[in-house]
Amino acid sequence: MPENDRSKPHSAKRIVTPRRALVLCLVFAVLVGGVIVFRGVGRWLVREDPLGRADAVVVLSGAMPYRAEGAADIYREGYAPEVWITRPESAAGELSAMGIQVVGEEQYSREVLLHEGVPAGAVRILPGEIADTQEEVEEISREMRDEGKSTVIIVTSPPHTRRVHALWVRLAGANQKAIVRAASEDPFDRDHWWRNTRDAYAVVRELLGLINVWTGLRVHPARVTSSK
Repeated sequence: MPENDRSKPHSAKRIVTPRRALVLCLVFAVLVGGVIVFRGVGRWLVREDPLGRADAVVVLSGAMPYRAEGAADIYREGYAPEVWITRPESAAGELSAMGIQVVGEEQYSREVLLHEGVPAGAVRILPGEIADTQEEVEEISREMRDEGKSTVIIVTSPPHTRRVHALWVRLAGANQKAIVRAASEDPFDRDHWWRNTRDAYAVVRELLGLINVWTGLRVHPARVTSSK
């Protein structure tokens, strides 16, 4: 006697409807796309311009000694007759008043340039103190205007290049050109940036910085102020 249909086990396979199949495909596509974007963001942040003749090579502050070494390489290749160094804000003045002698970062960058064969007469530290990349771009643009320069080569860390370029487009004069280059000696791993803290921090910082540039919602830098 045949078994009643209601006695069949409840573990029968569910039928995958076209709608469910579409949802699964969309979820899979989103996951794959997320992985691709995650892995590719380090490479996307690196935005370099072709090298060309310029009035000066500029070493941005930070990431010693890689940026200065990269600028020295470009100088030796004959792309510019001099090297400029930006001067980051520091507590050197206050410490000197206490009898504590401090050498600023710009002086270390200068020593790296001299070590790499750049003549002392070709190295110049820009006068204005800067607290962030926006002020750095403004200081370079101002110096170009005062000196009648039209083109500079800016050397910075690889993941920082896209933000520097975006700030230059936004802040520099219409007749001022910047060739943005990544320091080749910098160890940033654009293809596996998530594998170490230094690179992961750099990527997060640059993405937040780009959001500030694109939206115009600038995060103002913390100033070095007297404790008195």
